[in-house]
Amino acid sequence: MTTFPIDPAPAAQPVDDGGLLRGALGLALVAMAGAGVVYPMLGVGLGQLLFAHGANGSLIERDGRVLGSSLVAQPFAADGYVQPRPSAADYDVMAVSGSNEARSNPELRARIDAARATVAQRERVSPDAVPGDLLTQSGGGIDPHISPEAAAIQIARVASARGLDAAVVRAEVEAHVEPRQFGVLGQPRVNVLQLNLALDALGAGRGDAVRGR
Repeated sequence: MTTFPIDPAPAAQPVDDGGLLRGALGLALVAMAGAGVVYPMLGVGLGQLLFAHGANGSLIERDGRVLGSSLVAQPFAADGYVQPRPSAADYDVMAVSGSNEARSNPELRARIDAARATVAQRERVSPDAVPGDLLTQSGGGIDPHISPEAAAIQIARVASARGLDAAVVRAEVEAHVEPRQFGVLGQPRVNVLQLNLALDALGAGRGDAVRGR
């Protein structure tokens, strides 16, 4: 019987994973450079090029001085200014928050009732006439807008404090009513800071209104 020699099995070759490691490191470097450097710089660059005002915080300046942002509410102290919504964050942009009180919480009802009485006395209107947005805190605590109704009940006080005819103040309020976005989103609203700056531009009854001014 003829037999054939069987070749011995080839010796196992050592696995060289240097190429795999180099590929992984290369991919990591490309990803970090792309996502950590190129993409952010491209986003910042395009933002500054196309939307510089919004990218820088929608700041409002007068005579080279930043007075605030059209996106952020701030408190006003003088009677000659329209008041914004209450703020659970005390208008602090570093602590934005709502009250987080449930409708079933008796403290919420007590706070709303107290706010209703305060606003009604300040504006000399019936408590039933106070709009809800002057009683409730927005979710972020720095909502810069109020409803046209909330601005309207403040006209008499603002006009009296500034020595202006109520019709003049009313015209400014109506001129600053922003419509629904794209005609369907949200509700008509008034930016409080922009309205107050427009009232200041009338040149009557200005006061030290903004905190820190």
